[in-house]
Amino acid sequence: MANKLWLKFSVVALVAILGACSSSSSSAPVDLSPEAAAGREISINAGCASCHGADGNGNVGPKWIGLADSQVTLSDGTVVTADDDYLYTSIKEPSAMKRRGAVGIMPSNKLTDQEIASIIAYIRALK
Repeated sequence: MANKLWLKFSVVALVAILGACSSSSSSAPVDLSPEAAAGREISINAGCASCHGADGNGNVGPKWIGLADSQVTLSDGTVVTADDDYLYTSIKEPSAMKRRGAVGIMPSNKLTDQEIASIIAYIRALK
């Protein structure tokens, strides 16, 4: 009897842990354009969401909500606008424009220009 109870508890705990670690979320914004929705899916599948949050709410990496067109201070003190060029460079060459206070290192990726454009559309939708 104790073994069955332990097994049930273990299964429930495992499901809860896996659900908490999942990078996808059922609370996706409902008013995304097709390109922004594709960008959200790409960010989840490429692993971006594991640091930036499946809904752009941040986690280990900076949040994407409100990022587009905001002012960003870089590690050298330069202040830039998070326009499409900044977002593209930050995704394509993560070490090129490091944010002040960033503690982690964004990994390189093999995203295509179209995939990056879709992610940028998603970030813009999170304004």
